Amino acid sequence: MDFAAIDFESSGYGEDGSDDPIQIGIALMHKSDIFPGNFFRSFIQPAKPRAISNAARAVHRIKEEELEGAPPLITLWPTIRDALRGRVVVAHGAGTEKRFLRAFPMHGFTPWVDTLQIARKCLPKATDYSLGALLQKLNLEGTVADKCPGLSWHDALFDAVASLVLLRRMLQDKSASNDPYAILGLN
Repeated sequence: MDFAAIDFESSGYGEDGSDDPIQIGIALMHKSDIFPGNFFRSFIQPAKPRAISNAARAVHRIKEEELEGAPPLITLWPTIRDALRGRVVVAHGAGTEKRFLRAFPMHGFTPWVDTLQIARKCLPKATDYSLGALLQKLNLEGTVADKCPGLSWHDALFDAVASLVLLRRMLQDKSASNDPYAILGLN
């Protein structure tokens, strides 16, 4: 199976209750191999002129000036489509990613695998299911850092790679069963 993990960072909610994607990261995994040469990372021009909320900036540390000259999401569509097409799409807490991809109706990206939901099945004794806490618990933070030098948590690419590293580990841990992919609910 081929997997494509996607992550977005957002502007945070504005007064109108909406937010916009301002960064995207996509990482691919073939079998259990994650190759940095296939990574995609871009800032995104918000659909509406808006300031990044203080709460969002505190999480991802993206500044408005980093978005100057960034392409709008629609311009990135061919790259997103090509990366996700024909692959199982992966995200940790996939709701945000699915919501932002609704900008492209009828995109057809299925199936989806939510590593948050799988972690709840595979690691029932965990007390914190955030991506960072899970990777720390499994001692996998260094693996992600090695694949994404200079990046850190809440960078869209770093988080996409982290989702794949977590997925790979959960699949490996289930490899003693007849079908490790059964945890994905895809068979």
